[in-house]
Amino acid sequence: MAVSTTIPSLSAYADTNVMGEEIIIYSDDGYKPAPRDLGVIDKSTSDKATSKKLGGNRLGDSFDTELHTDTTDTQEPVAVNNDDLWQRIRNGYAIPDSRSSLVARHEEWYSTRPDYIKRMVERSQKYLFHIVEEVEKRGMPTEIALLPMIESAYNPQANSTSSASGIWQFVPATGKHFGLKQNWWVDNRRNVTFATDAALTYLQKLYNMFGAWDLALAAYNAGEGTVGRAIERNRKLGLPTDYESLDLPAETKNYVPKLQAIKNLMTNPENYGLKIQTIANTPYFAKVTAPAQIDAHLAAKLAEISDDEFLALNPSNKRPVITSNGEKHELLLPILSAQTFRNNLAGYDKPLVSWRTYFAKRGERMESIASKFGMQLSQLRVVNNLPSQNKIKNSATILVPNGNKTDFNTAKSITKTNDAELAPTVESNDEINAKQGSANIDINNTETPVENNADKIEPVRQVSVTHRVKKGENMQTIAKHYGISVKQIMAANSLKNYKLKVGQTIKLDIETANTAAKKKTSNDKSKGKNTEKNLGKKSNAKSKVVKKSETSNKNKTKNKSKASTKKVKQHK
Repeated sequence: MAVSTTIPSLSAYADTNVMGEEIIIYSDDGYKPAPRDLGVIDKSTSDKATSKKLGGNRLGDSFDTELHTDTTDTQEPVAVNNDDLWQRIRNGYAIPDSRSSLVARHEEWYSTRPDYIKRMVERSQKYLFHIVEEVEKRGMPTEIALLPMIESAYNPQANSTSSASGIWQFVPATGKHFGLKQNWWVDNRRNVTFATDAALTYLQKLYNMFGAWDLALAAYNAGEGTVGRAIERNRKLGLPTDYESLDLPAETKNYVPKLQAIKNLMTNPENYGLKIQTIANTPYFAKVTAPAQIDAHLAAKLAEISDDEFLALNPSNKRPVITSNGEKHELLLPILSAQTFRNNLAGYDKPLVSWRTYFAKRGERMESIASKFGMQLSQLRVVNNLPSQNKIKNSATILVPNGNKTDFNTAKSITKTNDAELAPTVESNDEINAKQGSANIDINNTETPVENNADKIEPVRQVSVTHRVKKGENMQTIAKHYGISVKQIMAANSLKNYKLKVGQTIKLDIETANTAAKKKTSNDKSKGKNTEKNLGKKSNAKSKVVKKSETSNKNKTKNKSKASTKKVKQHK
């Protein structure tokens, strides 16, 4: 059965700063798996820091459609008032102005690119209110809220040549150091709320280390080790140790002047022939609770927004199905769409997920896999971020259609808003998950990217076992225990519903790559037998889920130090 997914087309382009250096690669706001390389954090970043999960806020906007002032334009400037977020930012300035001669060069660079500024400001209106709120909560200068403009142009899909990602441009290692999860499913360096919390935590740490915001910003760009060593060199030579006096890499020397240039443009755009769209001083997005697993396209339809809008607020998701290890997780939606999502989800009784995991064997032809599951080869590659080769190089679990059709007709959407009326029929989480297929994807088996798996992985093997239902068990707990889906249990036993009786014996077909699983288990029907022993699982397994081979060794790559090249951002 062919399954259609909406995956926007991708494009990327490089931009340069006034020094002619390539600073960032921007991708269109569409689905694009992030780089998977794992870096090694700069040893100078030795202090441990943890990031707390932030509650999402919302932001609404109203703005002019024109940016660059035309000689024929007779429109009056927008009056600044307390409802203007830009004025709130201006009121919180606290970093001394840079007097560097480099500021003028950056002002000219930005002011002569009005379309670039327009795209940047339009993107920022989704996130800026939240960032200003978080900056003010910490008592930090509001210029910090402008920092993503020089880091990523407020593009959450931005990737640099040093594998930095997200609006705050964290490299993999530093992201992990500050608690930003990165795996096959998500890259929380792109999560606006999580990454903002991590970036502000890091900046506060740097300010406490160096005692000045320009030095803290320099360290955010080049790493605290680079700045610390520069200060020590000047101190030994009896030279001043302020930012302007330090011998720093060229990009770091331009970093603070570049922020000053953006600050000047946003404060007095008319001085540069620009007209900056106003942004309302109100929230744009809200947090909503979503099921453990749900198709991203379906979530967007339930919220009655476009896929692009959904992705812009949830850019950390790397697959067409959004997953969580828990029973539920949170999504960000436009404030006016949050209740719409809750209403529509409460009345939705069709499958939530149209994907399932498939263990692709080494040497298996990708074209055969695509044909087997009724999908285009190009779709298979994009969804799983597979290389252009014809065969699976290393065995691994991938996503394929499960045969379900997730669909929602907005014409039949629920309009009730009373909380009591919104409550769906009383069912347990297990019953809802079983009926809607909302938690049937084994997340653990897709943590390792296909191209990083070792060559020695054994082919998957299927083992049939029997299980006698004990008191307190249900289909969901049994499925989780054996690492299979509820649908697999129902299919193997020709069951029409998900209800089981105590003492009932069911057949389970389990895939495993463990060598010990080759032993026959058909005679093992006695009660209380340890499933891990039967299938040769590791004795220290915590989840008691039969996993496909995890014997692969992840290839680790080291991020290049920014001190050795102008294009690498060591701190992120």
